[in-house]
Amino acid sequence: MGKITFYEDRGFQGHHYECSSDHSNLQPYFSRCNSVRVDSGCWMLYEQPNYLGCQYFLRRGDYPDYQQWMGLSDAVRSCRLIPHAGSHRIRLYEREDYRGQMVEITEDCPSLQDRLHFNEIYSLHVLEGSWVLYEMPNYRGQQYLLRPGDYRHYHDWGATSARVGSLRRVMDYY
Repeated sequence: MGKITFYEDRGFQGHHYECSSDHSNLQPYFSRCNSVRVDSGCWMLYEQPNYLGCQYFLRRGDYPDYQQWMGLSDAVRSCRLIPHAGSHRIRLYEREDYRGQMVEITEDCPSLQDRLHFNEIYSLHVLEGSWVLYEMPNYRGQQYLLRPGDYRHYHDWGATSARVGSLRRVMDYY
């Protein structure tokens, strides 16, 4: 169970909307989002309805303005509660359709280039848990939620290129 509150103004001011599950279209509830309070759970926010556009991963905590979650604007149009998982396991492939060199990872990786000696991932398979993939090292840049399943090509997780810098397990730290 999760709980997140969206506020139209910075500093948790103005009109607000409370949510406790996935929501594919938040547009009827608020026009802009400048601050967020996550009371429980891990969440992925999306700039567009139907879980599209730029993605932003948030854990429990206060985010007094959209720059705190690395947002590029005050647009939040959908959100997804990420289920808790006890174990995490992902397989990364350097080519499409699970070809080329394969590496299995079970821990956070701040720099795929340092660990794997390549920074392009063309396909992957999430075996256990949910992960957030970052375009740049040290958990920076564009973010993508990876839930259990098959991703035969980087387009399958919403990316426009195969560039991957870091990878983090979705874990709710209390």
